[in-house]
Amino acid sequence: MEETQIIEMFCLVDDFTKKFKAMCLVQQVEYRKKKIRNRKSRLSLAEVMTILLLFQRSNYRTFKHFYLKYVVLHLKSLFPALVGYSRFVQMISEAFFPMFCFVNEHQGIPQGIYFVDSTCLTVCHVKRAISHRTFKKEAKWGKTSVGWFFGFKLHLVINHQAEIVAFRLTAGNVDDRNPVPEMLRNKIGKAYGDKGYVGEKLCKKLMKNGIQLFTRLKKNMKNKLIPLWDRMMLRKRALIESVINLLKTDCQIEHHRHRSKWNFLSHLLSGLGAYCLRLDKPRLFFPKAEIESEHFFEASRMA
Repeated sequence: MEETQIIEMFCLVDDFTKKFKAMCLVQQVEYRKKKIRNRKSRLSLAEVMTILLLFQRSNYRTFKHFYLKYVVLHLKSLFPALVGYSRFVQMISEAFFPMFCFVNEHQGIPQGIYFVDSTCLTVCHVKRAISHRTFKKEAKWGKTSVGWFFGFKLHLVINHQAEIVAFRLTAGNVDDRNPVPEMLRNKIGKAYGDKGYVGEKLCKKLMKNGIQLFTRLKKNMKNKLIPLWDRMMLRKRALIESVINLLKTDCQIEHHRHRSKWNFLSHLLSGLGAYCLRLDKPRLFFPKAEIESEHFFEASRMA
């Protein structure tokens, strides 16, 4: 990133941290660990969060190489009070709650059209699951269309502009349908999902809250007539899969090098935050034939 872009990002994060600290002071919330020595840190909270967001937008695959070979060597003028790598790793856990609030502040606006999906976040290879220690109690076995995995599930809800509206992190053995009512609470409109969200109980529960759910049908299910526009939107459900692909490739929310639970959450939230700040999000594309067929359908219905 260019130096001007880094400064703009830091100013954005710094403004947020000022509001965040004021809120914590009013609500009497302590987001940092209690320390015996109450020494002021050399790096500010805004600097720590900015470095985490920069890593998610870099081409480095490990944070250690990013910090030692890029931040220390090339960004010393922007961050003059840099600390050692081991000290910075200790400070990452303190950015968990502020980063969570930062992502919530920069989420997309609900606009009536939602796409729902989930993705697995593996914490290790399946053959090493028995000897895995970092997430031994939290991570669970789960199964997708690809196969078994050991880790967590990230549940996402986006709008038609590919902006994250809601997200939840659960264990790998949680049903995809369980977090949906909570994520779509206080929202009105239509939601589109894959076959994993088929269920009469879920549809009725969402309908009471003002959400109409549309999903693809399984092979053993009878065909149902749905409006042409909703059928078109089901075809565009791949938009959320593009978002998940960007989160895993560009924002690096999944890897097997975590040695701390809180640092794992901080890196995950910084990846979501980096995506929220992206200007080149995926977009929906409607071919001319689909638009003309929709206009014909609306005209015939009005007639």
